[in-house]
Amino acid sequence: MKKILILIFSVICISGCNVLSSFDTFEPIEGKVVSDNKEYTMIIGDFGWVEEDFEANKKSLLDKKGLADEFDTLELEKGTKIKIEFDESPLSLKMSEEGEDGIINSIDIREDEITLPTNEGYYIYEVNAKWDEGNISYVFDVNIK
Repeated sequence: MKKILILIFSVICISGCNVLSSFDTFEPIEGKVVSDNKEYTMIIGDFGWVEEDFEANKKSLLDKKGLADEFDTLELEKGTKIKIEFDESPLSLKMSEEGEDGIINSIDIREDEITLPTNEGYYIYEVNAKWDEGNISYVFDVNIK
């Protein structure tokens, strides 16, 4: 009887470890901003992700401005085109731009590329990407000169 209990306990422990190891090794899909062939990794905000053996959720403690502070602000020229890239292509992509005046505008993304404003100033961008497994929000900021 003792051997059976040890065997059952061992199976439970091994099964539990496999599920935990999947979660422990989970990393959200990385998103990048590309300008002049240089890549800059966006800051991940909130995400929700579900796969067969685990579920991961994160609600950022920082607001959009706080997340932007974590990103090394890009210094770019007016009207510059930048690309938004991901390790895995999302099903859908939405993007917004917030200027110094606090006004938030929806941004048109064409072929994973956007054109920066022609007005100088500081802008925070939020990118919301959706995959079959879930959603991830990303933030980056740009100082346009």
